[in-house]
Amino acid sequence: MTTQQQVIQSLPNHLQPFAAVQDYSQYSARDQAVWRFLLRQLKHNLSQSAQPTYREGLEKTGISTESIPRIETINECLNKLGWRAVVVDGFLPPAIFMEFQALRVLVIAVNMRSFEHMLYTPAPDIVHESAGHAPFIIDIDYSEFLQHFGELGMRAIANRADMDVYQAIRKLSIVKESNTTSPAEAKAAEVELEQALAANLKPSESALLARLHWWTVEYGLVGELQNYYIFGAGLLSSLGESVHCLNDKKVKKKPLTVDAIKTSYDITNEQPQLFVTESCRHLSQILEDFGRHMCCNRGGVDAMEEAIEAATVNTAVLNSGIQISGQFSRVIKDAVGNAVYFNTSGATQLSYQAQQLQGHGIDYHREGFGCPVGRLRGFERCLSSYTVDELKRHHIEPGQRIRLDYLSGISVDGTLAELVRRDQKNILLSFENCTVSDADGEILFDPGWGVYDMAVGASIDSLQGGSADKQAFPLYAAPSTQVTITQASDEPTLALFKLYATVRSLREKRGTEEAVRALAGEIGGMADTDWLLIYEMLELSYQYQLDASIRQTLTEKLKSRQSDADDDVATLIQYGLDRFQVPQL
Repeated sequence: MTTQQQVIQSLPNHLQPFAAVQDYSQYSARDQAVWRFLLRQLKHNLSQSAQPTYREGLEKTGISTESIPRIETINECLNKLGWRAVVVDGFLPPAIFMEFQALRVLVIAVNMRSFEHMLYTPAPDIVHESAGHAPFIIDIDYSEFLQHFGELGMRAIANRADMDVYQAIRKLSIVKESNTTSPAEAKAAEVELEQALAANLKPSESALLARLHWWTVEYGLVGELQNYYIFGAGLLSSLGESVHCLNDKKVKKKPLTVDAIKTSYDITNEQPQLFVTESCRHLSQILEDFGRHMCCNRGGVDAMEEAIEAATVNTAVLNSGIQISGQFSRVIKDAVGNAVYFNTSGATQLSYQAQQLQGHGIDYHREGFGCPVGRLRGFERCLSSYTVDELKRHHIEPGQRIRLDYLSGISVDGTLAELVRRDQKNILLSFENCTVSDADGEILFDPGWGVYDMAVGASIDSLQGGSADKQAFPLYAAPSTQVTITQASDEPTLALFKLYATVRSLREKRGTEEAVRALAGEIGGMADTDWLLIYEMLELSYQYQLDASIRQTLTEKLKSRQSDADDDVATLIQYGLDRFQVPQL
């Protein structure tokens, strides 16, 4: 069996810091009881409403209803489907999450949702990730759709506000799940998210794609408007919303089109509308429709302007294949709207096929970069396609003073110091004592600024989010290691966990009836204990066929807790009582 470390080491270097390690011993006996209750109830609730692949997928991806899955088991099952799995610590930056997905790596949050947030949690948890996402990977069409989504998502352009929203969501999810959070801290985190969302006035390409992901992968329905199934992981992992979403009077259903990107979403509340897709093929068509208009697929001056507006690091790919990664700050256009020159500000990287060119990293190009784009006068095709011999016939060779005049009126005049070629193409010319100017005489590069490195290209074929060589130009720091699973428990809580463990041991190992009877008496007589422990004991009393009086005592104790509980807990208790056909209060 492949170990967690082996899977992590197989990842690209820049992704490895985002992978965590599942320490299975950190899950308490109550965590196991929460998992078991949720999965058994979800399986019951979804028996008719989930897309039929769901049940088969649970079994084939190593998801058991009885215990929290081990990542090694999930990974072993996914390997047979051409996927891998790693655990992570909560929310990841969207581009990082999408890159994992593009590599066919399912990321699974290591945390188990807390006892206090069983019905719903805004934080990623192992219920949502494993029991929600994994089952449908057995469907080849869905698997390919998920991978393609990742490939587009990792290249989508994000703006500065997107990162603020991500940080606020991550903070809120941690605060909400912590058992030490005060009401004031929770409210402050909510306000911070509201402010981040309000400041993000114009959704970026990345944000729009995230909406499409939300309304399909997370909260999607499949079938027909009047006859649909659940397949979105957010619905499949929510006891409450997996039921409430079926109410057509309260939750509007719309046919899925690319217009779904116009609809924003709120991670803290149930969704007032959902979208229905016809099939996995339909999902792929919608994704393709959106993808055709993404900057990575259309390029050009409009894409460059979108990258400038985003004010984040992005990558321009010229038709020669050279990649310029940095924060784009300026683009000069001709009268018909073609880009003829562009600049970056600050750290910039030059790459080819996602590998940084030697000597052209962010330390060297720390103050920015600029280069012309277009065709040269007297040249029949793009300069990149000329052979070395052809270049010599134009007197272009290292050591020669040359002048390149572009059709746009931009001229480059200097001594050629170096010519960089890749795959029989000229991708970079470096000049000494070089002056670059436009048709109006504006100096775009002065000889006193040093060596002028000119990327070669007649057009901007693609504009992609992030840097080209992510290892050499990392943009995202690894997330903090704060996870709710490691929160300390006091002595009374540890004693409570021990009771949960005893119940589990009796259920799994079939202890004596006397031991079960004694434990039922102990739990039944406790003045204050978890409703879930009472439920587990009640379930055990049925398993061991204890006296009806014992079952009645436990039932009444559970119903008493229900009458004093808030709505969420009362709902959970009723789910449990319904399994024993106990009338609702």
